[in-house]
Amino acid sequence: MYIHMVTFSIRIDSELKKKMDALKHLNWSEIIRNAIRTEIQKEREINKAKAVLLNEKIRKIAPKDFDSVDIIRKFREERH
Repeated sequence: MYIHMVTFSIRIDSELKKKMDALKHLNWSEIIRNAIRTEIQKEREINKAKAVLLNEKIRKIAPKDFDSVDIIRKFREERH
């Protein structure tokens, strides 16, 4: 399977670049790709959590005498 890769540029200060150059054995592109993937996953999880909280906030609790069977039966009868 072929994955199309694009180039993405960032600016870093010269001190950080010197430190990276001292660690040439590291694959900085892969490290940055993994950091981006991790951040995207964190944001997705945050969005899921927000959605759950919003759903809980707006969810209506059925009254104690509510009978879903009667409602379903009523809708089925109205269809026919």
